[in-house]
Amino acid sequence: MTIFEQMLSKYEMKTKDQKRNATHEVMQEIALAGLSRGGFFDKAAFYGGTCLRIFHNLPRFSEDMDFSLIRKDEEFDLENYFPSIIDEFKASGRDVVINKKEKKAETKVESAFLKDNTIIYDVKFNTEKDLKIKIEVDIDPPLGFTTEQKLILMPFSFMTNCFTLPDLYAGKMHALLFRKWKTRIKGRDWYDFQWYVKNNVPLNFSHLQIRTKEFNDMNIDKESFLTMLKERLSSTDINKVKQDVIPFIQNPKELDIWSIDYFLLLADRIKFL
Repeated sequence: MTIFEQMLSKYEMKTKDQKRNATHEVMQEIALAGLSRGGFFDKAAFYGGTCLRIFHNLPRFSEDMDFSLIRKDEEFDLENYFPSIIDEFKASGRDVVINKKEKKAETKVESAFLKDNTIIYDVKFNTEKDLKIKIEVDIDPPLGFTTEQKLILMPFSFMTNCFTLPDLYAGKMHALLFRKWKTRIKGRDWYDFQWYVKNNVPLNFSHLQIRTKEFNDMNIDKESFLTMLKERLSSTDINKVKQDVIPFIQNPKELDIWSIDYFLLLADRIKFL
């Protein structure tokens, strides 16, 4: 059994979605191992839903890997770390190719909170090109966040530099407020928002303010933030929100309580750092 197969064997894979989600997560963990071995985390930190899933047991799967440099560096080149990623996959028993993702005209519309100079790459299997993970690195990031070292045990024991939970929360609320949808609402933002509230995580509002100023040229206080959030929640088709999340979770029944009113009540329970 290869290391990849060994890592995959810990998952339940009775359905196509379960197998795809498990494969993505193993790919993500091996990519993290390669980045760590290459020294990437001396310069960067992991954030976003995949970070929350892998290191904080978020009960939903995630597709993309989001990273931020610790300090702005316009000369940063992720391709310097490709050999380490490719070698780690090879050691696990799989061959991958890494391609730069060409930004389409609609990218700015779909991801209005991503800067033009955000680097995006796809990591794919040589034999199964439809299975891929997307890696994004912000080389000119909003600062004002803190990081912590988190341990992962497979494919070997290593440390990953991650945003702390209050700063992860700030990034998620920024996405929930400003992410632009074209055809598909990213209900996973709603799912993560619920997770932060349920787990009593405080929101680092100062980091959210920095992100909002840099990405959206907007100054917000707590009152205006809550007003914007409730307007966003109230104007969304909750059924489309649910449809987006269902492929990424084990038990769709946990969405039965979801309604606009439910999320508005969650907004009233946000704790600020």
